[in-house]
Amino acid sequence: MTVIAANDDVAARDWREAVREAASALVAAGAAGEGYPAACERVVEENGPYIVLTKGLALVHARPEDGGLAVGVGVTRLAAPVEFGHPDNDPVDLLLAFCTPDPDAHVGTLAALARSLSGGLADRLRAAPGREELAGALKEAVPDA
Repeated sequence: MTVIAANDDVAARDWREAVREAASALVAAGAAGEGYPAACERVVEENGPYIVLTKGLALVHARPEDGGLAVGVGVTRLAAPVEFGHPDNDPVDLLLAFCTPDPDAHVGTLAALARSLSGGLADRLRAAPGREELAGALKEAVPDA
């Protein structure tokens, strides 16, 4: 069972704050431990903005041992987009946060998420009128949630 979290109209001054806010939604939902947001921030510090997958969308994550307590997926829609430094896909207004307790538990969830993203999930999330609808669109994208 995947834990779903959603935040809407989140104010973030920069990519660091956006990443922390997105990962904090998983902490609040009980899917990740307290150190997970800082670990997600370190991923970008160490590896650059590769988490910005497509125009305006980033997949926030860290390693399972960095605090994944359950398979969790969250969506955070920003009040105003932020720059990550990606050459093609900035600025980011939508963040999907992901966590897992072990390296194998999440394969099906990520596959479903990838299929949904190629099927227009980002547009549905951007069009959702509020937090409940954001969560609903994400639940539809991840069938075992």
